[in-house]
Amino acid sequence: MKRTITYRKAQLSDSMALYELVCDLEGIMLSYEKFYDILNEQLQDRQHYYFLVCEHESRIIGILNLRFERQLHHAGPVAEITEFYIAPDCRKEGVGRELFEKGAAVSKEFGCRQLEADCSQSRDAAHRFYMARGMSNTHYKFTMPL
Repeated sequence: MKRTITYRKAQLSDSMALYELVCDLEGIMLSYEKFYDILNEQLQDRQHYYFLVCEHESRIIGILNLRFERQLHHAGPVAEITEFYIAPDCRKEGVGRELFEKGAAVSKEFGCRQLEADCSQSRDAAHRFYMARGMSNTHYKFTMPL
């Protein structure tokens, strides 16, 4: 059965649903208070962030958060997917593909030259998803906890 999906910009009133999906994505319980504060900052910063959600019957089933940054080595703006997650019971239905396409379109509207996504090395399914969308794995990202 085809779901009726709506896509829209996230709102602060979505914070608990967004928090639950991000915690599920990361596999840990984050501080809700800190999450809320950062979400509030990002939603107010319309120049550098754009948070998309997809809903089915008033339930948020997918999220895609974009950050826009002007980078010297690109001589222009680049979009980065910072969080992207589809609820497990809603996968394999095209929701992620549609949300990704909408995120790419928003990135173009913001004048971005490139769309980037960081992804844990253990997320093989996500790697295949991104490559199927035309992305290529051309860079390494190094991290260090502080």
